[in-house]
Amino acid sequence: MAVLSDKDIKKAIEKKELQIEGLNLEEVSCSSVDFHLGNKFRIFENSKITHIDVKEGVPENLTQLIEVKDGEKVIVHPGELILAVTKEYIKIPAHLAGRLDGRSSLGRIGLIVHSTASAFDPGFEGNPTLEISNISKIPIIIRPGIKIARFTLDTLSSECETPYSKKKGAKYFGNTVPENSKINKD
Repeated sequence: MAVLSDKDIKKAIEKKELQIEGLNLEEVSCSSVDFHLGNKFRIFENSKITHIDVKEGVPENLTQLIEVKDGEKVIVHPGELILAVTKEYIKIPAHLAGRLDGRSSLGRIGLIVHSTASAFDPGFEGNPTLEISNISKIPIIIRPGIKIARFTLDTLSSECETPYSKKKGAKYFGNTVPENSKINKD
């Protein structure tokens, strides 16, 4: 696998193989695309449940979906996890795989953008979900629109047989809001 260069990313977008809605081509750097924090967040309401049993799934009342206007702040408290989406909506072709990495500048103050879900399968479509947590001891303020992550693309050795878009039970295909975990669907 090879990481796509800026030239190849732009070429894939121009040929409409790769679709990134909401992208300003100036956000394409040498080997990645800058993604921005969207307006939709899923906030955990920990006091409403006693536990999560992954076999039974996540109770709907565990989280509340909120929408935050541009310029308004979201405070991520120490030890807190919130889900969010990027402003960018992506559609990955069957011969590419994507990877989302948090920005070093945010990591250096303790803001983690994803806890485990950094890989995007060929055929994925939707607004990438961010698993934002604060591992510092100080609350961190974030706002919709900030640069939150970088997205890189790898070329597969060949087109995959079953892209995510055609996978039976693709739990998060086409999501536009941060979804609760669907671990019980495994």
